Amino acid sequence: MSRSASLVPTVRSLPAVGSALLVLALTACGGGVQGTPGGSGVRDPYFPKAGNGGYDVTHYALDLAYDPDDRRLAGTAEITARAGKDLSAFDLDLKGMDVERVSVEGARARWSRNGQELVVRPRDELDEGETFRITVRYSGTPQTLTDPDGSEEGWIATADGSLALGEPMGSMAWFPGNHHPSDKASYDLSVTVPQGLEVVSNGELTDRSTSTDKRRMTFHWRTAAPMATYVATLAIGDYDIRRSSVPGAAGRPLPVYTAVSPSQAGPARKVLARIPEIMEWAEYNFGPYPFSSTGAIVAAQEASDYALETQNRPVFPGAPSTELLVHELAHQWFGNSVTPKSWRDMWLNEGFATYAEWLWEEDNGGDSVQETFDALYDHGEDDHEDLWSFPPAEPASAANISDSPVYERGAMVLHKIRQAVGDDTFYDIVQGWAAAHRHGNADTDDFTAYVEKKAPDEDFTAIWEDWLYGDGKPDRP
Repeated sequence: MSRSASLVPTVRSLPAVGSALLVLALTACGGGVQGTPGGSGVRDPYFPKAGNGGYDVTHYALDLAYDPDDRRLAGTAEITARAGKDLSAFDLDLKGMDVERVSVEGARARWSRNGQELVVRPRDELDEGETFRITVRYSGTPQTLTDPDGSEEGWIATADGSLALGEPMGSMAWFPGNHHPSDKASYDLSVTVPQGLEVVSNGELTDRSTSTDKRRMTFHWRTAAPMATYVATLAIGDYDIRRSSVPGAAGRPLPVYTAVSPSQAGPARKVLARIPEIMEWAEYNFGPYPFSSTGAIVAAQEASDYALETQNRPVFPGAPSTELLVHELAHQWFGNSVTPKSWRDMWLNEGFATYAEWLWEEDNGGDSVQETFDALYDHGEDDHEDLWSFPPAEPASAANISDSPVYERGAMVLHKIRQAVGDDTFYDIVQGWAAAHRHGNADTDDFTAYVEKKAPDEDFTAIWEDWLYGDGKPDRP
């Protein structure tokens, strides 16, 4: 994610296709199981109601219909999940929308709403280890949500369509699910819209078709690699679409899919033309690209006031700078492939992406990373007044997880490691970290343990105590 430019460097009603059906896959719900409720929330330290206990999602299949004229969403969605314990009930996160029916494996289930919680009580209890499926009928006008820091996410209506952004909790505005970064899944997304509009999402476009009356188009996007719900996106509107490819790992071509709002076409296309160069540079520094395609979505400037590292193709509000493009593409390794276990570990996303900007500048004729580090240290009180207000690994509150200490001071932690171990070991750490946790989840303890394992002769105590967890401005060594 990129915050405002001051904080990050330039960082008609369709016939219902069925009210949205949400299905979780169930192979054998035997009777007689003495289960317990799965529980609401996974007790995230900053978003305690986020996610749900008792199960793990492996696949989302969403089939939606949307028309910008009446802003009504309807469709069908399927989710496959596995029970982590014997379950008598479980929750889904869903903010707003009208729920019409809930069933588990075709059998009608009892359900209730409690804020963002949709509590489901299947007719037959679920055994630990079973794969299960639930169906939820829902429809309505998706909401735009406001984060604790005041930024907007969720379903954002635009002049010609919509833009869905999910960090940290916005995805629950348009589909039910287990909305916490610790639960990643693959996706199939089919969206029907009026003829003439484009639909862009994560992964690859596998099919597009026209209705028999020529009035509607359906787009099917597939994301095979595990993805957290907060980096799922859906952009509907008038976009200029271009497809190309760049050399990928082992010489295989990597598809590049870009979608640009016509109002941004001129300046955006000039920057996006650098994607092949940036991808080659990033793979050299971070290791093989972890996904099957790349690209970008450049929306109209009024759609949002921040960029977001949505998987495969990040979203930008207007034409990005080269540095911002580098930042969001670096997130594909750090944040999207290696995903935090909780929102406390946000610095593992933003510290790496910010450091990628510094490395890009250093490698392309700008300030060295050391010069950037020194400038922040010497003038942080003036230019980044909150830089020392809390340590990167312990944000002050949910409203602060995108503040300067998470980004810039998080990057400073990485540079302190680089200073301690030297370039060869540092890049071994960076590439090894991305490879060891590819498509998984990790937290700060995992990272510090990994660094110490890769450089066993170094003492990192001062870096962890002063720079990662310490209060206030560390002393200059």
